[in-house]
Amino acid sequence: MTRITADVRFLRGYNQALVMAVGRTARRFERSTVVEATGLTPQAVSKVIARLSAEGLIRPTDVRRPGVGKPAVVYELVPDSRYAIGAHVARRTLRLVLVDLAGTVRHSTVSPLPGDFTPPQLLDALRSGIDAMAGNADLRGRLTGVGIGMIGPLDHAHGLVRGAHGLRHWHDVPLREIAEEHLGLPIHLDKDVTAGITAEAWRHGATFGDAALIMIESGIGGGFWLGGAAHRGAHTNAGEFGHTVVDLDGPRCVCGRHGCLEIVHQHAADAGDMARAARVVAVGVVNLLQTLDLAHVVLAGADLLRHPDTYLAAVTEAVSADARRANWLSTRVTLSSLGADAIAAGAAMQILDQHYGIPELAPT
Repeated sequence: MTRITADVRFLRGYNQALVMAVGRTARRFERSTVVEATGLTPQAVSKVIARLSAEGLIRPTDVRRPGVGKPAVVYELVPDSRYAIGAHVARRTLRLVLVDLAGTVRHSTVSPLPGDFTPPQLLDALRSGIDAMAGNADLRGRLTGVGIGMIGPLDHAHGLVRGAHGLRHWHDVPLREIAEEHLGLPIHLDKDVTAGITAEAWRHGATFGDAALIMIESGIGGGFWLGGAAHRGAHTNAGEFGHTVVDLDGPRCVCGRHGCLEIVHQHAADAGDMARAARVVAVGVVNLLQTLDLAHVVLAGADLLRHPDTYLAAVTEAVSADARRANWLSTRVTLSSLGADAIAAGAAMQILDQHYGIPELAPT
């Protein structure tokens, strides 16, 4: 492929992604709406709209007749034209969701995983769950692929689970490759917390800003949205928020360090002292804000959602009371709007974004 061809394909895909983003947020839009929102020329927008209409991704829904000039066609996204399945692999459970092109969760299931499960056991559980969720041929024909949000550490770029904390059988497992072979579908593999922050960014749109998702579920992790994109780090291993040290003389963590936020939090939670457990997380969040200066912190995870008010109050109070943060350094703290589906939904949105989002430039 020549660079010129790559540039043309990138531009076409980029323009399409901009129009799709307008369709997801505005739901009903005209050509002029897209021109104003994206800065594309009317001619470029017309070409993209024609292409998306031909593929069944958008459709005309109305005609607006202004007082002067030609009538304007009103379009809308066709949510059920494409679907993706998202999987959230936790240490104890597998959660699957079916998400449409608009990012709406249409169906959600959760099933137990065997203790210390192996890769074949996970693949079998994935296949059974996906077959049950997308069993009919009509829906499977509109299925874009499967996104998997997995426990880290992992290598997103190469689709490898490097050594999932607390799982003995997951050292350098090429999960993306073997899942594609086993399931016969395109697979997108990412850290669970990165998938979760992607879901929040999709739902909030362009106003989201720099943000973090703090997940408490059989461990603690952090997903980051910086500069309008998911931040994975130099080795695609960003997000080990729970393995930052908060007590130099603290208990030994599963990662091998002493006094990690995750193990200090776990000891408090196991003792039933949820107020202290929440304060431990709050200390970590304040440290994170001092490092990254975030506009939004989202709290998520099944274990957190058992005591949502306790965690929300502790983190909000710690952020607002921190004397080192001036009044103009405001940070919004919220619970995830997707509840327990946040990670799985984000994984599904990632596979949709891979096909209908901003493309990567092909190598020269």
